[in-house]
Amino acid sequence: MSSSHSPVDKIQHKRSDLHIARKLWHMSTGVLGLILFFRSEQDSTLWGYGVLSIALLGFAADYFRQKYPLFNKWIIRLMGPLMRKSEREGVSGLPFYALGIALSLLFYDKNLALISIMFLIFSDPVSSFFGVLYGKDKILPNKSLQGFVAGFFTCYLVALFYLLNANVGGVNVLIFSLVGGIIGAGSELISAFNIDDNLTIPVISGLGLTILNYFLPVF
Repeated sequence: MSSSHSPVDKIQHKRSDLHIARKLWHMSTGVLGLILFFRSEQDSTLWGYGVLSIALLGFAADYFRQKYPLFNKWIIRLMGPLMRKSEREGVSGLPFYALGIALSLLFYDKNLALISIMFLIFSDPVSSFFGVLYGKDKILPNKSLQGFVAGFFTCYLVALFYLLNANVGGVNVLIFSLVGGIIGAGSELISAFNIDDNLTIPVISGLGLTILNYFLPVF
């Protein structure tokens, strides 16, 4: 009997890999964090240490999940729909998500850190969505040209809107946003080498934006 799948089966399979609930959680928690940040009167360094503490608690929780199966079952019952299959028995993405945000806030200029964090919040789920559904042209393992392009446009728009909202004007805005889009989308590709993109996107893009801002200052 042939094991080939019909086009409908392939589409259904791709949809099952989308992890829609996870992506919505990823974006909604990020947006909530941004709202709290902008409404807070605390500086970015204090926020960085606060988020770093969340990352450390997350790593500790993953350690105890692997050491105590009953604790792991309780966590899976609570957070299961938001977890990938590999995360149920291993390290989850949440502490890396918090760690990437914390490092950006602690080491980069506040504006550049926020742009890189917005890359993580918005570009990561968007590029994954388009990569899963339409990613037919592979450029790296588990990375497609279609996902890269979707990530680029998302990062470009994030940078552009942030700069315009910050009243940054001139032709530098367009150039910075275009190059920033490439940096953001490129930072997501690094996760193809078994490095969590929750960490690589804010940290690598934050570094890239810092270098870009040195040669093309907007902040």
